[in-house]
Parts: sequence; C-alpha cells; structure tokens
Amino acid sequence: MEVTLRKAENVDLLFQAPPSKSYTHRALIAASLAVGDSFIANPLEAEDTEVTRRALMAMGVRITTGDRWFRVGGRGGTLSCLPGLVLDTQNSGTSMRLLASVALLCKSPVVLTGSPRMKERPLGPLAGALTSLGGSIEFLEKEGFPPVKVSGGLAGGYARVDAGMSSQFVSSILMAAPYAHRDVTLELDPGVASPSYLDVTLSVMEAFGVTVEREGYRRFRAAAGRPYRARTYEIEGDYSSASYFFALAALCGGRVRVGNLNPSSCQGDRRFLGALESMGCRVRGLGESVEVSCEGDLDGIEIDMSSSPDTVQTLCMVASKARGPTRISGIAHLRWKETDRLESTARLLRSLGGDVSIEKDALMIRPSPLHGGTIDPGDDHRTAMSFAVLGLSMGNVKITQAECVSKSFPGFWEQLAGQGLV
Repeated sequence: MEVTLRKAENVDLLFQAPPSKSYTHRALIAASLAVGDSFIANPLEAEDTEVTRRALMAMGVRITTGDRWFRVGGRGGTLSCLPGLVLDTQNSGTSMRLLASVALLCKSPVVLTGSPRMKERPLGPLAGALTSLGGSIEFLEKEGFPPVKVSGGLAGGYARVDAGMSSQFVSSILMAAPYAHRDVTLELDPGVASPSYLDVTLSVMEAFGVTVEREGYRRFRAAAGRPYRARTYEIEGDYSSASYFFALAALCGGRVRVGNLNPSSCQGDRRFLGALESMGCRVRGLGESVEVSCEGDLDGIEIDMSSSPDTVQTLCMVASKARGPTRISGIAHLRWKETDRLESTARLLRSLGGDVSIEKDALMIRPSPLHGGTIDPGDDHRTAMSFAVLGLSMGNVKITQAECVSKSFPGFWEQLAGQGLV
C-alpha cells in the first residue's frame, strides 16, 4: 500500500485518539493472571495487542471478544501450557518482553520467537534478572537475543536489572511477580530507558488490586501471594498516537483538537505537548480533549525525551520546520526499536533535504529547505506516521508500506481520510 500526501495549510481538525497500546498489553496480562473474569472496555485492537492476546490464549487463558471489548477468564496465576509450546511474538517487542516472565508461570518450557528484526532486539538483561529469580533462560540462536526457551519457575527474591535499553525488562518481572513463591525485589541500575512506562505498569497493576512498593525508579518490591483481582477496566486514549495529530497544527498552522485523552494520564508521551509549547504552539486542555494551535514560526529547542520515546520522531518532523536548531537527547534506546530509529530518522529526513546529525544519545536537527520524495519506513509504524505528518506540511511525499501503521494505529489513514487529508 502506498499513500501520497498533498499539502495542507491552516487546518481546523478534530480527531479521536485510539486506545492505548501500552495499557492494552498490560491489562490483558493482569486480567489473564487474575482470579475471576475481567471485562476490558475499549481495548486497542491492533497487530501488537493481537500478538499478546493470542499468546495468552495459547497459555490456556480464555479470551472472548466483542464490539470494543474483551472478556478475559483469569487463571489465578496458573497457566496451562502444552509441552513444546512456541509463542511467535512477530515484531511486537512489548509482547516478547512482557510474556517472557509470564511464561515462567507455565509448568513446561515455553519458546518465544519472532520476526528477523525481533531476533536483533536484546533480551539479555531481562534473562539475567529472571535467572536470579529462579528462571532458566536458554538462548536458542544468538546469545542475548531471541528466540529463547523459558523454564524453571519464578522463585522470587532479589535481582538487579539493567534497564538502560528498555524499562519493559522491569515491567515484565513486576507483572508476573505476584505469583512468585516469595517476594520480588528489583534494584535498577542508573539510566532507566523510558521510565514513565513503569508508571503505566504500576497503574495497571494497582487497578487490578496489586500495589508495588517503590523508591522512585531505583527500587521496587512486589509481595508474593497477592493475586490480581478481576474487574471491569477501561483503556484510556493513547498520547503517542495523538502526537501525530497535534503535530499537524504545528507543521501546517491552524488548530487541531484530539479527544479521548485522560487529562491526568501518567503516559510519558504527554510531554510532547510541552515540547510544542516551548516551540511556540498554544496548548489547551478541554476536559478529555486537548487542542493545539499554531500561528507563525516555530522555535528550535533542546529537550531530553528519554521518557517520551514514541514521540521523538514526531518531534523531529516538527523540528525540521523550525527556524532554529533542535537537539533531542536521552534517546539512545531508540536504536533497539522496530528499526534503528536514530539512523532511519536521520537518513530519511536527509533524503527530503533535512540537515540532521546523530550524536551518542541524541539527534540534532538544523533548519534546511525541504522537498518531496518517497519514504520507505522499513516496516516501522511510527516512522510511517511521523513522515506522513511532515508530508502533509509540504506535499509530494509518498509513504510506501503504509499498511505497517496497523501495528499500533489501524485507523490512522482512515482518520486522515475522514478529514479530507488523504
């Protein structure tokens, strides 16, 4: 599928944020491990969350679906995994990492594998921590990378975790921790990647009846023997996906309002709105909607986006049209996403005339005249959506593999089409 963007100016648009991918993954897992049946309202139904749903069903969880709901039959932490079970997580890094710890609750070994790119995404730090907690982790091809065989159970105890590549290593252990044989204590090395996602994890756990003791992002303690409780849980809207719409106001001028957003959400990508304000946009909260408007030039900024990784590329697009340089730091962990997002963002922006340089953990974007061209996102959903927004600001930009947005936002192109933009 290919989509060609034409130029849009002085927009006045209304969108709805899709449900949060991060919350949907975590709610599915908590509900599957809970005692009793849970009802998940407004889940994100996308490729990544479908991977998690099917994997949980393969481990014996009964999940039925309806119109914008899932009913999940919780198994109380006791999973039913057939001998020789192989879970294909495809290109869903969240599924791979979160389910690696859950698989320790099976009585027989479980193999987790995935796409060729998944086999290049590190899992070693999580494996090391799980080994300390009683698990047995065997790498089947390349040391430190999927595919991996998980067995041995979750005894609990103490583990030190290097979460410099992904905070999901920590979230994975915490979500399974209530079913360990004894309490689980995690001590994190300095420099946690995307720490705000740990807040999302703890928020979901608490909603399902499990409270984790914490000392900031340094130390966590989860008590054993306190299972999740079944409940009705509604998934909030996704600020990561909403960022593409907010960026339209900044890049095209005018105003954009996005609904279905929790004004008190702990999602780290809310900070994207603060970045837009610093660049000269106006941001207004309107109950469960947020409106961004922009008139005149954009200013370059210097910003640490370590807690807002999924909006980095969107901000790069906005920065490419600013009148001064922008430096985005704290993003070295983007090298381990669906693509190396530092390299791919820089390369693709340069192909459109952009002036971008890569530093150790940062991107520097300087003002430069841009032109149209063709963007191959390399099957990376966020690359496709961020460059689509840039394309709408200047026209004559073609996105190939445009269907890859279904990984996190299946209705992206439909929402743009509904506003007459594609």
